[in-house]
Amino acid sequence: MHETLAYLPQILPAYIAYIIAVVSPGPAIMAIIGTSMTHGRKAGMTISLGIFGGSMTWAIAAAAGLATLLQTYAMALELLKIFGGIYLLYLAYKAFRAVRAGGELPTAVEGPKTPSFKSLVLRGYGIHVTNPKAIFAWLAIIALGMPQGAPASVAVLIIAVCCTTGFLVFMGYAILFSTSHALKVYRNARRWIEGAMAGFYCFAGIKLLTSNI
Repeated sequence: MHETLAYLPQILPAYIAYIIAVVSPGPAIMAIIGTSMTHGRKAGMTISLGIFGGSMTWAIAAAAGLATLLQTYAMALELLKIFGGIYLLYLAYKAFRAVRAGGELPTAVEGPKTPSFKSLVLRGYGIHVTNPKAIFAWLAIIALGMPQGAPASVAVLIIAVCCTTGFLVFMGYAILFSTSHALKVYRNARRWIEGAMAGFYCFAGIKLLTSNI
């Protein structure tokens, strides 16, 4: 333990970099916000679990050196990028359909069309795990906080602290945007919010498909 704590000066910058990355708006955060405002707190926290699972997957993969493998086999990364872009465009299509459907928001926070627990978890996981940029973010964090020659316990500590923070941030977004005030804002600007979600997912999907990673 003492040997691991000796690397705290290197771990701290990595932790700060992670905080900046995790609170920045992206497909995952937008999914939590949109789900929480549309279907309520429980649904928002459920999709957060899936996103957290995706984050954990990339964290462990980065620590295990999978990023190097993906860089070596460029086709695997290219396929992952294409799949992720198509998935984001699919979410844009679903959001656009919600805008076209219109109608009044049910009085209850969680309406009858709330997706199932399984579908929300899988949706959250899919959003995060199909974003190849996430693994490079984790790779940078691991590399920043774990200098050459550092014991494996340093990587374990980085992942544990960052993932705990990420879990709290994801759940915090779900709770914050499922409050009565947030729901009131959503009722008043439902079409604008869902339209913005559709536009964001479309932009993110196209950007991912056309980017050079």
